[in-house]
Amino acid sequence: QNTFNLEKVIAITGASSGFGHHFAGVLAANGATVVLGARRREKLDTAVEEIKAAGGNAMAATLDVT
Repeated sequence: QNTFNLEKVIAITGASSGFGHHFAGVLAANGATVVLGARRREKLDTAVEEIKAAGGNAMAATLDVT
């Protein structure tokens, strides 16, 4: 059961692992389109595929916030 419904585009930095990765999935599962950002493209692509396989909408952008 969804606890909330987000029909927004949300950018998430640090999304290739840890909290960023986790919350990207949570937000996508609740209706958000998520743009995952991090330095490691391979991990981003894997995360995007996981979200899409679960029915979510996601895309990746390689970036370094330093």
